Amino acid sequence: MPFPFTLPTTSSFSFSTYFSSDSHPSLPLSASTYRGVLRDTLKKHKRLQASEQSPHLASVLLALNNYVPYLLAVDSGLGNQPVAGEGVDVVLKSTPTLEWRPTLSDSAIPGRETTRMKIQSLEYEIYFVLSTLAYTNTLLSRASLHPLYSSAAAFPNAEQRTLAIQTATKHLLLAASIHDYLSTRSDSVSSAPPCIDITKSTFKALALLALAEATLLAVLKDDPYPAAVAQDRNKNDKEWMIKAPEIPKVRAHLFARLCLAAAEHAANALSLLSGREGKMGKVDGELLRYVEDLKRTGRGKACRFFGIDAELGGQTGIGIAWLMAGKHELGLTSKDEGKKGLSLSKFKKDWSEKREDKKIEKGTHWGADAGRLEEGRVLEMLEKKWVKMNDTVSPLLPPLVEMLMY
Repeated sequence: MPFPFTLPTTSSFSFSTYFSSDSHPSLPLSASTYRGVLRDTLKKHKRLQASEQSPHLASVLLALNNYVPYLLAVDSGLGNQPVAGEGVDVVLKSTPTLEWRPTLSDSAIPGRETTRMKIQSLEYEIYFVLSTLAYTNTLLSRASLHPLYSSAAAFPNAEQRTLAIQTATKHLLLAASIHDYLSTRSDSVSSAPPCIDITKSTFKALALLALAEATLLAVLKDDPYPAAVAQDRNKNDKEWMIKAPEIPKVRAHLFARLCLAAAEHAANALSLLSGREGKMGKVDGELLRYVEDLKRTGRGKACRFFGIDAELGGQTGIGIAWLMAGKHELGLTSKDEGKKGLSLSKFKKDWSEKREDKKIEKGTHWGADAGRLEEGRVLEMLEKKWVKMNDTVSPLLPPLVEMLMY
């Protein structure tokens, strides 16, 4: 699942106080107006209940898209660069002072919100605004995917599922391109940024993270197994009364390579985000855990597809071994594995799955494990099916061989 970013908030600011334009006198005032709308929209979004924030994302996106052209026009005017083929002249009257609240920096005091950060550069204003635009697209991607896992509504059909995944992928690729643009743009700034949220390494890591998520979505679009597992636990689904879910053959090797590529993107993002502690602080631990889980999920999925490829070739035993390797990559194996009856690890696992299901139903911070538990459910479903097949066939082999000999 895409990461559940928290949108930053900002203080009020008047462009007219610090900037003037002889060529376009109304530009500073218009920029201030649209920035004020964005500020109010972000504050309102923050105060909404978690379940009410997804429908409000459209308003946040509209406010951002309205403000960004004016912000970039002011920036271009300062550098005497034309805007849409028209010359824009902007003069800096005094050093601007703005405030933004970082959301990726780990709080110095656990449980307390990070304080606002003062910035004195229009360049950093651009970084925060475009980062917020990228976060919003990632959250829109999450909103598109939510119906695929929610058991509170009827299970989507194949066309609805494909449309949801394509929409989510589009938002993720846009977020990746924004982060990549910011990473390239930050090369022109020699001074150190005021916080870790707007550093070049963070931008590059978030671009890789969005690419990893989009790559796994490309696999999910044609992967029938997660849909079958989600459909099985959806209480509103009645299709099982008519027919069992169809599991078509998949391009197992291709999907395995894509999953490994996603895991590599996540691993590179994790290396860029880890060990960044210094004057600017360190990255929030929740984001680091998510990237680690995403790497595990990608490798676990790759093992599953290698297992599917082996099972399709008649090597069910090897397929089961790949499933066990996938569970190991996900970190879901334990010492109690294979034991009958109740155990502490099984109880903890069942409790985690039920808690995740409740989060999905309420729409509150679901998928923070990057789909690790969901992939574990798919592996267990296949392992149960294949072990039963293997145990059924194996006792029949010696009598069959004996009959053929005679």
